[in-house]
Amino acid sequence: MGDHLEDMIRDLGQEFFQQAHAPMYDTLQTDSKKPLYPGCKNSLTLLSAVLTLVNVKARYGWSDKSFSSLLQVVHDMLLEENMLPKSYYQAKKILCRMGMEYQKIHVCPNDCILYIYEFQEMPKCPRCEVS
Repeated sequence: MGDHLEDMIRDLGQEFFQQAHAPMYDTLQTDSKKPLYPGCKNSLTLLSAVLTLVNVKARYGWSDKSFSSLLQVVHDMLLEENMLPKSYYQAKKILCRMGMEYQKIHVCPNDCILYIYEFQEMPKCPRCEVS
């Protein structure tokens, strides 16, 4: 997918975004241009690497603990001077500046309902009665 920060900012209006979020904008700009490691030949930046990895975590439902373990292993495999966070906590600190926090919502195994709003405290699905 690549890093489309510039496109997102352009859509918002660069001047408005910069004025409203000056400290965050500077950090995001830096992270979107910072190579994952010195001499990185491909277009991997700190921001694009973290976004890609967190996307995989969310897609496959990895636990925070398992994801932190993966980050540590990958960090250790890369060159010593790499910028990859060593834990999910550190990765979230990068993404939370973008307002990219997430909320885990439970769903019926048969895809009948999402357990939010009036269904949030229900022990089983009101349609198929599966726990």
